[in-house]
Amino acid sequence: MTEVRDRIVQIIAEQAMLDPSELKLDMSPQEIGIDSLGLVESIFALEEEFDISVPFNANEPEKSEFDISSLGSIIAAVEKLVAEKA
Repeated sequence: MTEVRDRIVQIIAEQAMLDPSELKLDMSPQEIGIDSLGLVESIFALEEEFDISVPFNANEPEKSEFDISSLGSIIAAVEKLVAEKA
């Protein structure tokens, strides 16, 4: 899953206009510099990249099954969706 993880980090870094090496797994989207619109765009990019459907409601993120609290949790959630699809 290293390839998946690297691609997720790359997509999030592109959204934040940062180098992937600047991102840490325990950073929240806010710490990375991604606002709510950027987060939605990132999720769309992840869905497109991996051909998955992310269970995330931007209007009610706290009710979402998709944990967006940190980069690590986003990676884990996307990896799970990709594995379920396989």
